[in-house]
Amino acid sequence: MDHQKMLADFKKRFIVSLVISLPILILSPMIQSFLSYKLEFSGSNYLLFILSTIIFFYGGWPFLTGLKDELNNKNPGMMTLIALAISVAYFYSSAVVFGLEGRFFFWELATLIVIMLLGHWLEMKSVMGASHALEELAKLMPDQAHKLVDGEVKEIKIKELSKGDKVLIKPGEKIPADGIIYEGNSYIDESMLTGEAEPVEHSVDDEVIGGSVNGDSSIKIEIKKAGEDSYLSQVINMVKDSQAAKSKTQNFADRAAFWLTIISISAGVLTFISWYLISNDFAFAIERMATVMVITCPHALGLAIPLVVAVSTTMAAKNGLLIRNRTAFENARKIDTILFDKTGTLTEGEFGVEAVVSFGEDYSKEDILRHAASLEQESEHPIARGIIKKAKSDELDLLKVKDFAIMKGKGVKAKISDTEFKAVSPGYLTENEIEVPADALKEGPFTEVFILKSGQLIGLVRLADQIRESSYQVVKKLKDKGIKVKMLTGDNQKTAQYVSNELGLNDFFAEVLPDQKQKKVAELQENGAFVAMTGDGVNDAPALAKADIGIAIGSGTDVAAETADIILVESDPLDVLKLIEFGGLTFKKMVQNLFWATGYNAFAIPLAAGVLAGFGIMISPAIGAVLMSLSTVIVAVNAKLLKFNNN
Repeated sequence: MDHQKMLADFKKRFIVSLVISLPILILSPMIQSFLSYKLEFSGSNYLLFILSTIIFFYGGWPFLTGLKDELNNKNPGMMTLIALAISVAYFYSSAVVFGLEGRFFFWELATLIVIMLLGHWLEMKSVMGASHALEELAKLMPDQAHKLVDGEVKEIKIKELSKGDKVLIKPGEKIPADGIIYEGNSYIDESMLTGEAEPVEHSVDDEVIGGSVNGDSSIKIEIKKAGEDSYLSQVINMVKDSQAAKSKTQNFADRAAFWLTIISISAGVLTFISWYLISNDFAFAIERMATVMVITCPHALGLAIPLVVAVSTTMAAKNGLLIRNRTAFENARKIDTILFDKTGTLTEGEFGVEAVVSFGEDYSKEDILRHAASLEQESEHPIARGIIKKAKSDELDLLKVKDFAIMKGKGVKAKISDTEFKAVSPGYLTENEIEVPADALKEGPFTEVFILKSGQLIGLVRLADQIRESSYQVVKKLKDKGIKVKMLTGDNQKTAQYVSNELGLNDFFAEVLPDQKQKKVAELQENGAFVAMTGDGVNDAPALAKADIGIAIGSGTDVAAETADIILVESDPLDVLKLIEFGGLTFKKMVQNLFWATGYNAFAIPLAAGVLAGFGIMISPAIGAVLMSLSTVIVAVNAKLLKFNNN
């Protein structure tokens, strides 16, 4: 059953059970004794039995099936404990209706089921549903391909492609499968898969990856890998495997429930045997056993974790953290190694103007930028967008151009006031033996666009993927906490080295593809590291899924967000610090709640079992109910006391 259906199912069962529990409470002798009123009529006990039967099988069904699943997995936990308590309460009370001497536990049965349904519903409602990362990854592939058959183009579905097919990819289209170019050349945007910010030029005999986006020229490729063999399919399988492994993590409440289950069964059986041997009164021994086992499953345990989750999830969202995986959030305090993707995470993920240089006195820096932006205003290249964005931020009026043309792989040209201007690459200067003043060039991961007027060099615009201001702070603060900070990037060695040096990282790994990122996470985990991975792209998805905690930048791709455990809404790496601190506070609050929810068993169980019966002290079901209610109130108040200092 998918997450939405399960959520709706628990909500429906909760509402129906709540309605049915009201007449059960009204008809219960113990409640009548509490509130000092009397309501009894012919068949009232049978009506109580019928209503309780409905609530036991309908409201309690998820716990009864959960008991079966946990026992099949040989891992008794919360479901086992709840199912055990409601079963003892139901069958013992039913026996009392039909003649066994004793008291009803119907109202405890009803309220236990209602509160446990509420707890599970709260938990599922507070935490986002199951990941849709695999669906998002699949969306990267186009629906159809242009297959070439005897020189003619035939439209086919992607699933019909096979190795050896020849395919035409038009400008702006997604590449349908892995292959090799046999005709044409084009710039291909592989950022969704590799993290490279700049489109990469590909020509004949170059490999291309399915899911990447073709630039402004048509190319023809021969398919080498299709379907399950394609690179993207392998990435999907990596994500699937990592998510499956991570989902097996046992949560804290289940561990507490496991031990309470052992204690409940042991104490219940021991109580029955002891009292039966002492009194030879089967009914009394059964009542003592039932009291012990019902008390051992406090109502508060079902709310201890969900209430903290509900409060912390809301508070985290207000602080820019969306929690998808509760266990990962609680474990944030354990992080000792954090890996950052570069492009779009530590950096802005888009080209920004680093500097503008003018050669000579005829043109100012402002003139150079204005002419560069005017030339690039008809281009869709990321570099062009960076130049235009800078010109707009400086409020420069762009000039009118005519006869605009793209010089494939070299730049663009156009006429401004009937004079030819060009914005070109360093390669164009080399080909045409145009020299650049030595003091104008700068070492680093920069892209330089040179401006020519009638073939003469008049200036340059230097661009780079800008490092986020907050990246400097987060790296320093994480290192101050003793956490190792490393970078995983698909970008080149030179760029990675520059960013690493600028930020003072502990280490970096460059030119790594998605599968290699995942392997690097696994290597660190094998060496005992508790690894968090922070990224924003499809290329980060396998690593995000594999890491102990996957953290997605909110401005990134849907795939990254759906794969991650935590999403940083503000796209600010500094929020990683909030995550670590708030995760630790949340975990402490959960421990406190589990103590309040279960701690009273230390004296309640012995008293319910009748250890002090010789001194006239024996806890009644009514007192047990009061203790359960008190622990529930304490747990609810304690959850509300969760605070997070955002300074």
